[in-house]
Amino acid sequence: MTSASLEPFTFDPYDYRFHDDPYPIYERLRADAPLYHNPELNFWAVSRHSDVITAFRDHVRLSSANGVSLDPAAWGPHAHRTMSFLAMDDPRHVRMRRLVYKGFTPRRVAEMDGRILELTREHLEPALARGTFDWIEDFAGKLPMDVISELMGVPESDRAEVRRLADLVVHREEGVLDVPMPAIEAALSLIGYYSDMVGERRKSPGEDLTSALLDAEIDGDRLTDEEIIGFMFLMVVAGNETTTKLLGNAVYWAGRNPGEYRKVAADPALVPDWVEETLRYDTSSQIVARSAATDIEMYGATIPAGSKVLLLIGSANRDPEVFEDGDTYRIDRPDKGNLASFGAGVHFCLGAHLARLEATIALREFASRVGTYELAETGIERVHSTNVRGFAKLPLTVEIR
Repeated sequence: MTSASLEPFTFDPYDYRFHDDPYPIYERLRADAPLYHNPELNFWAVSRHSDVITAFRDHVRLSSANGVSLDPAAWGPHAHRTMSFLAMDDPRHVRMRRLVYKGFTPRRVAEMDGRILELTREHLEPALARGTFDWIEDFAGKLPMDVISELMGVPESDRAEVRRLADLVVHREEGVLDVPMPAIEAALSLIGYYSDMVGERRKSPGEDLTSALLDAEIDGDRLTDEEIIGFMFLMVVAGNETTTKLLGNAVYWAGRNPGEYRKVAADPALVPDWVEETLRYDTSSQIVARSAATDIEMYGATIPAGSKVLLLIGSANRDPEVFEDGDTYRIDRPDKGNLASFGAGVHFCLGAHLARLEATIALREFASRVGTYELAETGIERVHSTNVRGFAKLPLTVEIR
């Protein structure tokens, strides 16, 4: 079934009303149009959990080489310059991923545990002391950028500006169906900054991830400067933004469901479950794109070769075929597996462990200090993006234990 047979129903990822609450639209797509076609915006979309996971794993028929974004300016053979190996197919993808893995190892991430805790307390304690503060501006917007900056070796004095540029890169203006000029300018500024940083590390290596990437080698093969800069850009936009949004979404939904927060406040051992339920219920990464490498038959229709295909992660995570009562936020739910949030197959998110580690440490510190809290009646603002879901502002008032 396509959009033509569902008029006046239209799925438009740029619509601000969709950003406010995409889930009724996802529900209708799963029920009535599991393969949806929008000829005006020139994309197809799959929304059921089984189809999204299958699409993630089908890296032969569904190519990543044109990028993962709906935005036309971010789509095409140049996409790898800012999206690194997310916008590559094998063998380029596996080569790049293996080389990056030499620097971005699980051990390097695990060794950040103590530093993540220090940074969490550094930002959280003064915010909690004020009683009323903006969770995004004063904490969630700072921690992931600091963690990634620590990993890469970005000086503390530069982090606020790098975070500002990263926010601009993902923001979308209402009615603009592409990457707006401020986002393009911010992306160029970030690329220039990281280019200078790579040049500095090439002359004077350190102990950071940037130096490790310059040093990464497999059988004489090394990453180029352009490849390293592309990965750094990916880390600061994808890694930073999605974790900020994860932290915001967790506090928002636990605040909207105070009975659920009481469970965590009473037993901080439930914090990893809080993280997982937030990843399921309202994941940061809602939509990723693929390109059909060949004609694909689904539900009696044909996706023509060359078409843009959207995988609706946010919809898959609410599919009642997989998650019982999926529209209910329940931290201690038994069916935690099968999340689509970090993808599947060869492109499974390399930063999944870091995101979970950061969120668990941060939210455990919050839950151990905050008995109850209330979201502000006004002042909450959403980020407007075609693929990332979360908050730009989230004021709240806390009651310390």
